[in-house]
Amino acid sequence: MVKLNKKVTTGLKVLISIILIYFIFTKVDVGEIKGILFKSNFINLAIAALFFIVSKVIAAVRLNLYFHQLKVLLTYSSNFKLYLLGMFYNLFLPGGIGGDAYKGYILRKSFDVPTKKIVSVLVLDRLGGLLLLFIYACALLAFLDAEILNSIRWVFILAIPISVIVFWLLNKKYFSYVLPIFWKTTLLSAFVQLAQLVSIWYILLALKIEYHQISYLIIFLISSIVAVVPLTLGGIGSREVTFFYGAELLKLDQSISVGVSVLFFLITALVSFVGIWYHFQKIKLDVFKTST
Repeated sequence: MVKLNKKVTTGLKVLISIILIYFIFTKVDVGEIKGILFKSNFINLAIAALFFIVSKVIAAVRLNLYFHQLKVLLTYSSNFKLYLLGMFYNLFLPGGIGGDAYKGYILRKSFDVPTKKIVSVLVLDRLGGLLLLFIYACALLAFLDAEILNSIRWVFILAIPISVIVFWLLNKKYFSYVLPIFWKTTLLSAFVQLAQLVSIWYILLALKIEYHQISYLIIFLISSIVAVVPLTLGGIGSREVTFFYGAELLKLDQSISVGVSVLFFLITALVSFVGIWYHFQKIKLDVFKTST
């Protein structure tokens, strides 16, 4: 019954992704998007890919800090291999073998640590990333040159410290065993999302977008938050829809906006596909003898 439910859930995610992608490509000129992609600057795209990789390396380090708090003292090399495999599963094999679920399974199987704590740190790792997406989005919205925001800029500014305090209190009350690394993981989250913002900025440069860059960055941040909601296959479709309607709201070119989304997805898919190596080559989980 559990396997059947997973198959149904996966099937629904695939269906929703297909519907959203179909919907988007009936609203924009596919030929125009293709032209935008083929005219993009390869060097800038390569730099965008490099910063995306940097973001994932930092994210893996952040996750390993959580593991170390559980006395799962994975070496950074072993953890990164596991992280890459998780990225591959998240995007290409989500049918009941999601990346986080697989990491949790392997760690529970290899180390004497409660399942509840493993699940908790995996969730906290995601929430930490979402926190910084929210903070960066609020910061950019507070300074975006848009008349519609003039009366509510203070809301975005005030939301930043409140969100940090709420997340800290959540950690303190329910996950005190990881509280000692709260500020370290938060700082790493800041670097993760900053690297991805730089990646998007280079995609904008690759497409020769010189105006409204902050608006595109805001749409990207919001799309990244939306993509975490487990309604689609690896965020496929939901991110494109966000870029489409975000562009409409901020009066940007919707074809270019969707083109930015497509390029970011292609970079994500290319990097994630590297993890297929560890699908066939079993990962040996090496550990530090003492905590680092």
